[in-house]
Amino acid sequence: MNRVLETWKEIGQDSLNVPNLLTVGRIFLIPVFILVFIEPTPDRSILAAGIFTVAAVTDLLDGYIARRTGQITKLGKLLDPIADKLLVLSALILLMSVDRVSALIAILIIAREVAVTGIRAIAAGERLIIAAETTGKYKMALQVVAIVLLILEGTGLAELGNMHLAGTATLYLSVVLGYISGGQYVWSFWRQVVAKGF
Repeated sequence: MNRVLETWKEIGQDSLNVPNLLTVGRIFLIPVFILVFIEPTPDRSILAAGIFTVAAVTDLLDGYIARRTGQITKLGKLLDPIADKLLVLSALILLMSVDRVSALIAILIIAREVAVTGIRAIAAGERLIIAAETTGKYKMALQVVAIVLLILEGTGLAELGNMHLAGTATLYLSVVLGYISGGQYVWSFWRQVVAKGF
């Protein structure tokens, strides 16, 4: 019990900073996004796309500010990937419910996220560090673009092109990059395990 309290105390130290507030703000935007988009109309879809975009931009800002100002904390490392996954997975499930994303693609993305999260959790428990891969960052960027396009599909913005086709193609590409980066995480974890002789 004392160890748990000490860990939470350590996590809480210096955690109230701008990057972490942005991450918490992103988490609070997720239920707002869900409430707006759960029954999509053209106007609600445009609003949902705006909320999702703002939330996604906070993901870029919190990491950038944390690195530039040296405000990287344990709480931030814990919350940031959770916020990312909740945002993307919530959007995918809602898009699947209105037949804009296939169940297979949603399952592939969810399976990848669960597997990578599990590997990182095991690595953290063994005090191994698995750095974020550049491929994974590109994957996240593509997912954001794809989701925004698919949210806007039902808004009547036909003059901008075939949103469904563009969004689906971008999402498929993100799946490919996601599994490549997932393989990189597995390989990095395996090398460290072998090197430490576990």
